[in-house]
Amino acid sequence: MLDAIAPLAADLLPFILVGFAAQIIDGALGMAFGVITQTTLVSLMGLPPATASASVHLVEVFTTGTSGASHLWRKNIDWPLFWRLVPAGVTAGVLGAYVLSSVDASAAKPFVMIYLAAIGLFLFYKAIFFGRWPRFKDPRFTRPLAFIGGFLDSAGGGGWGPVVTSNLLVQGGDPRTMIGTVNTAEFLLTLAVSVTFLITLGASAFSEAVIGLIIGGVVAAPIGAILASRINARALLFMVATVLTATSLFAVVRHWLI
Repeated sequence: MLDAIAPLAADLLPFILVGFAAQIIDGALGMAFGVITQTTLVSLMGLPPATASASVHLVEVFTTGTSGASHLWRKNIDWPLFWRLVPAGVTAGVLGAYVLSSVDASAAKPFVMIYLAAIGLFLFYKAIFFGRWPRFKDPRFTRPLAFIGGFLDSAGGGGWGPVVTSNLLVQGGDPRTMIGTVNTAEFLLTLAVSVTFLITLGASAFSEAVIGLIIGGVVAAPIGAILASRINARALLFMVATVLTATSLFAVVRHWLI
């Protein structure tokens, strides 16, 4: 029995560690789980983009569900904002999944990453001069933003957190509740996208890496929510800016130079 389990555990361990690290970052900062795991599956395992995206979204059904429950426990959710984001995000996510199932929609990704890198630099500016914005504001540009983020997330292999969280912060939202709300809304988005991939691609589209990523991500999700509620707003802005800028620039360099 142990002889049979040991090789399986060894195969799963790298994905457990990747899922754990990615979800700690995603739960605390509202982004990066899809970017990190998608890069691992495509670059290191050689999976087709559609298969990798399907696998990541199935994993995120579990991780975002756990993360959402954790953010609910920590009172990190702005419910009016949640209900403005969900319908548009889910609609666009389903549309993007259909597009990726039949067409390569990744051509625009480098340009989106350049835009996100610029947003990251602007968030650095906001964090440095944080005292000039003593009061947080309710973001107004939300439904179109959710639509763009949902479409890019499924068709482009990730983007809900980087696009939606970063732009809500640019609009003056409270980092703690913006991160918690976007993470929680992502559960419904990933559930809809996973069902769409299952219908269009079949169960064979989901790779064996899914189990390891789920284990690592679910274990890490409550930790990320706790970090989001305990780190002060200025530090959260710095951390979001760092992750957003670094991952976006890496994606651009990888696309054009590697």
